[in-house]
Amino acid sequence: MAKKATAETIEVAPQPTVAKKTTVQKPAKPTWEIKDRTYFLKGPQTPLTHTIPSKHSSRYPLIWFDENENTQKELRYATNQNSVFVQEQKGQVTLGHIIFKNGTLTVPKEKQNLQKLLSIYHPYKDVKYSEFDSVKKAVDELDYLNLEFDAMSAAKTMDIDQAEAILRVELGSKVTTMGSKELKRDLLLFARRNPATFISLANDENVMLRNFAIRASESGIINLSGDQRTFTWGSNGRKLMNVPFDENPYSAFAAFLKTDEGVEIYKSIDKKL
Repeated sequence: MAKKATAETIEVAPQPTVAKKTTVQKPAKPTWEIKDRTYFLKGPQTPLTHTIPSKHSSRYPLIWFDENENTQKELRYATNQNSVFVQEQKGQVTLGHIIFKNGTLTVPKEKQNLQKLLSIYHPYKDVKYSEFDSVKKAVDELDYLNLEFDAMSAAKTMDIDQAEAILRVELGSKVTTMGSKELKRDLLLFARRNPATFISLANDENVMLRNFAIRASESGIINLSGDQRTFTWGSNGRKLMNVPFDENPYSAFAAFLKTDEGVEIYKSIDKKL
């Protein structure tokens, strides 16, 4: 019989593993956009005219620190120069004024030196004035609309007792004479006008307890002394608690109702209410 041929085994030396290089793409630096820009003064006042410093002086220092060169550079707005840095300006300079009219200043795209001074280097930016940013404005408006929607939704489904408690913070004792529809209407209006405040009050557990204490006081179940230092039972004058110094009496009573002793008093008042 013919012998079977045996396959020859060839050993291969292990090949080195070549690690694949991972290329990390660096984010592109934001580019300066050539466009008209508008700046507006911060704060409630909008004077007819308001001038901000346009050159460095001992009274109004206009200095920008260059981190790359580790040096301070003096700033100056010159209408006939491309650069806002004094050390880069050459020849005779024509100084310009920076004047806001009715609280705003619009700088056309042709005045790149003034735009960069106001948008990048001027120390008053975001202190005395800000640059109008349509994208940021849209984001802020969207955030506010979402907050308003959340507040209105919460107000719409809120029970009448919590509605009264929140509105008492806003309207005081007037809520005692209001009907349920008036309360719901004013609650929705309050949520729309001041959504952040409304949500803060809605999440504050002490608001309900403060309202509970005020209702008990208005009903004569408990009494607050004339100096607003002591709460007593209305029926027999027995002292319930002393108000800590410099605290709102009803806030203090609300905190007291959460103690072991206060829980029993809460149950007693709740039955009478």
